[in-house]
Amino acid sequence: MAVGSIFDTGTSAAPGQAKGTRAQTLRGDYAASLLVLTAAVMKADGRVMKSELDYVKRYFVTRFGNETANEAVVMLRDILKQEIPLRDVTHQLSQRLDYSYRLEMIHFLFGIASADGSVSDAENVVIQKISGYMSITDSDFQSIRAMFVSQSDASYKILEIEPTTSDDE
Repeated sequence: MAVGSIFDTGTSAAPGQAKGTRAQTLRGDYAASLLVLTAAVMKADGRVMKSELDYVKRYFVTRFGNETANEAVVMLRDILKQEIPLRDVTHQLSQRLDYSYRLEMIHFLFGIASADGSVSDAENVVIQKISGYMSITDSDFQSIRAMFVSQSDASYKILEIEPTTSDDE
């Protein structure tokens, strides 16, 4: 049901909201999309950790409030049992969301992946697929990834500059 609501073009609203305005529809679609992509990342390494669920719940409480966050966690449990149509969901998102929101999603997904202390190779692959499907540039993907995956040149990747760049530049 949650996956299907993403493809509903008209009147869906976020859990706990009345149907109505376009802003509510976009907010509901964004929340449902986050849940679907969240499930894909959580399932990637074959285990769902409490730390990942806690991270998701905190994000939803901050973004949408307690009631919606609680409903989202229940929906997430159902979504985790389903096969995730990544290409379809992300294609829909790339058409409907501004680039900055898509970047925020990638950041959020890396936050989930790192909630247990490290980003696994499987989680990285899934997030990279999602990033590609949503037309995120490789430099933006690498910049966000560097915030969560330890690398000797992470600071340069975050800033999207070469290690040979001078301090003045």
